[in-house]
Amino acid sequence: MAGQMVSSPQATGEKGLSGLARTALSVGVATAVFFILRWSVAFMKDREAPEQLLLNLYARLGLESALVRLQESGLNPLTGKLMITAVALLVGIGGVWLLFWVANDLIARLPFGFRERIRPFIFVGPAILLLATYLIYPAFNTLYTSISEDILNVPELVPEQYWASDSIAADLVAEAENLTFNHYLINTDQFELASVTANEKPVWLLIRPKTITDPDTESEMRVFSLTALGLQNYQFAFTSSDMQIAFRNNLLWLIIGTGGSVIIGLVFASLVDRVKREALAKSFIFLPLAISFVGASVIWKFVYAWQPGNRAQIGLLNALVTSFGIEPIPWLIETSFNTYALIVIMIWLQTGFAMVVLSAALKGVPGEVLEAARMDGATELQLFFRVIIPMIQGSIITVSTTIFIAILKVFDIVYVMTSGKFDTEVIANRMFVEMFNFRNFGRASSLAVILLVVVVPIMVVNIRNLRRQGINR
Repeated sequence: MAGQMVSSPQATGEKGLSGLARTALSVGVATAVFFILRWSVAFMKDREAPEQLLLNLYARLGLESALVRLQESGLNPLTGKLMITAVALLVGIGGVWLLFWVANDLIARLPFGFRERIRPFIFVGPAILLLATYLIYPAFNTLYTSISEDILNVPELVPEQYWASDSIAADLVAEAENLTFNHYLINTDQFELASVTANEKPVWLLIRPKTITDPDTESEMRVFSLTALGLQNYQFAFTSSDMQIAFRNNLLWLIIGTGGSVIIGLVFASLVDRVKREALAKSFIFLPLAISFVGASVIWKFVYAWQPGNRAQIGLLNALVTSFGIEPIPWLIETSFNTYALIVIMIWLQTGFAMVVLSAALKGVPGEVLEAARMDGATELQLFFRVIIPMIQGSIITVSTTIFIAILKVFDIVYVMTSGKFDTEVIANRMFVEMFNFRNFGRASSLAVILLVVVVPIMVVNIRNLRRQGINR
């Protein structure tokens, strides 16, 4: 028929070969990028990798003098860190972008219906994988560690003479003086979970195969790992006298710190709306929030500085106190009020945040409502508490929960100011001490789990509050 163009078999074949070649190229590029990403991860984990890379590069290029100098003097640590950073940026940004581009090209060649179902997973999948790797897995691993610390002083590996036994846990406990075997929950050739009693407390013994590297032969060998599961770490968290002080202090931080920040922020938000230089006043109040917790702690350490006896007082507060003829006060040492002195720093930092958010909420209150309330005879105090506060209740809850979570995890201020001494310990600081000073990862993990459990209900309250306001629907 006239006007119709018929594709020749040769053109169709060339088009098919071109599409096949592009698909093969995309698959090849995707495979290459995958192996490059895998190499980059190994490169960033190995501290010696930058030096080995340069040695191999010099050897291939025939740069003998540079090779000898590097072998004799070694690589500068800063140069090695810069090389690792460069690889992370180059491969992490360019490689991931190229991988997404190739994946999108491959998906575009699928049938339409199948393509639209697969595409979201290709683009969201890596984000979900990273979320699972860096958030979900650590959370479950922390929970496992909190109940699996070596609380019985048992070895990490089962002695070799028990490996051939069909009941490793029972035979192992029979040889121990402080353990009594109860029963098996699971007993297979690869996995054992047994109930035992240790010092009149129930404990579970977990035995499973594990592959380690022999330090002598540098070859992999199969052994059996031994883990004691129990709740002794949580028992320590709720019964230790040090932890009771930490819980008490955290409660004071949460009540006084959150309440003080929100109330003072609300007062400032109401007052700055009535001044001429509103922006300037807000800037001064908001300025402390731009300072890090560590920086603020250093500033306030000079404010609270104390010198005994008749020495000159360099601290601002004690300089004022002594000017009235009063003895200088050790603000950070006196246990009756040192925790309150630390809480003041957090209030100083968070008040600006509360003021900015609540000021915006106050500006959103309709003027017609306020005028109607005044016409009905409401005083300014009644107007504030019975009209304005209920109308900005959602913003108050949002600010309160945000500050609550920040204060619950407070660590920097306590660590810089007192290091937890003089009864100023809080949960986060105690977690740091247990992990890095005492190397007791089980106790530290149990404290992290407690913080997580406390934060979850606050997050739920915040989400419900946002939904009531019509946000995130």
